[in-house]
Amino acid sequence: MKRIAALLALLLAVPLSRGQQPTAPQYGAAPSALPTYATTRVEGTDNVYIFRNVAHQAMFVVTPEGVIATDPVAYGRPNGGQLFLDEIRKVTNQPVKYVIYSHHHFDHIAGGQAFKDAGAIFVAHRRAKERLELIKDPHTVLPDEVVPDTSRVITLGGTRLELTYHGLNHSDSTLVMRLPKERIIFVVDTIPVGTLPGRGMIDFHPLETEDFMRQVLAMEWDRLIPGHPGVPGGRLGTKKDVQDQLELLQAASAEMKKLGQEGKCWDQAEKEFRMPGYTNWPGYPTNLQFIARRFCGLWGRGT
Repeated sequence: MKRIAALLALLLAVPLSRGQQPTAPQYGAAPSALPTYATTRVEGTDNVYIFRNVAHQAMFVVTPEGVIATDPVAYGRPNGGQLFLDEIRKVTNQPVKYVIYSHHHFDHIAGGQAFKDAGAIFVAHRRAKERLELIKDPHTVLPDEVVPDTSRVITLGGTRLELTYHGLNHSDSTLVMRLPKERIIFVVDTIPVGTLPGRGMIDFHPLETEDFMRQVLAMEWDRLIPGHPGVPGGRLGTKKDVQDQLELLQAASAEMKKLGQEGKCWDQAEKEFRMPGYTNWPGYPTNLQFIARRFCGLWGRGT
C-alpha cells in the first residue's frame, strides 16, 4: 500500500541518519527532494528506532543482547536489506537476533537475505510461512519460526515484544507487535495514519477488519508506528487515528451496501460511490476507486 505523504521529518522521532540520492521522489508540496532513506529514534525512548526506505517503514529495537528488527522493506530495491542492516550498525554493534515479518506481502518483507546471512532468526505468523512456501519468491527469506493463532512473546536483553494475531484484516497473516514498557505498537497497512487506504484494499477483509481495529483499540498503547509514514509529516499514529479509520470503513461499507444491493456493482456503483466527509483527506482522489472496488465486491458479489 504505497501512499504519497508530505514527509519533511518524522514527528515524535529524532533523526539519526539520512541518505540523499538524485532519484529521490518528491512528496506532496515538499520544497526539495526527501532523503530516500532515514533512520530515526522514537522520541521518549532510548532503544526504539524507525527505518524508512522511500515510503515504507520498519521498526527495530536495540537491547544489550542484540537487536530485534522487523520488515526488511527492500522490495524492488536490490540493496535495500543491506542498507537497513548498515543503518542498524550505525546505531549499535549488537547483532540482529530476530527479523519479524508484519505479514506476508512482499512490498514490506522482501530483501532480507543480508539479515539471514548475518545470523538472524526470521519469525512470522504461521499463515505467512504457509503462503510464502507456496509462492517461493526468490527475494523473500522463509521464516524459521512461526507465531500461532494466538500470541508469542520475544524477550531479549530486558526488552519484551509481544506478537499477537487478531484474525483477518488487510491480510490473513498480520501480526500486531507491542512494546508494553514503551507503550508502542507496530502495525502495517491495516491502519493507515491520516490517509485513505489504497491499493492494499485488493485483498482486504472489510468486515473482519472492523473487529481487528476494535481489538487494537482495546490494547494498551499510546503510539503506533505504521508501515507507511503517517500524514502529515511522517507522524506516528494515535488511538484517534484507529477510530477514524474504523469510522471511514463503516461509512464506506454503508454507502456501497446501498449501491450493491440495488444491483449497481461494478461499474455503475463505482461511478456513483462518494465519501463526502473525506474529500479533504490525503489520498481521496487516487484511492477512492480501490475502496469502491473492494466494497462493491463485498456487497455486490459477496466476496
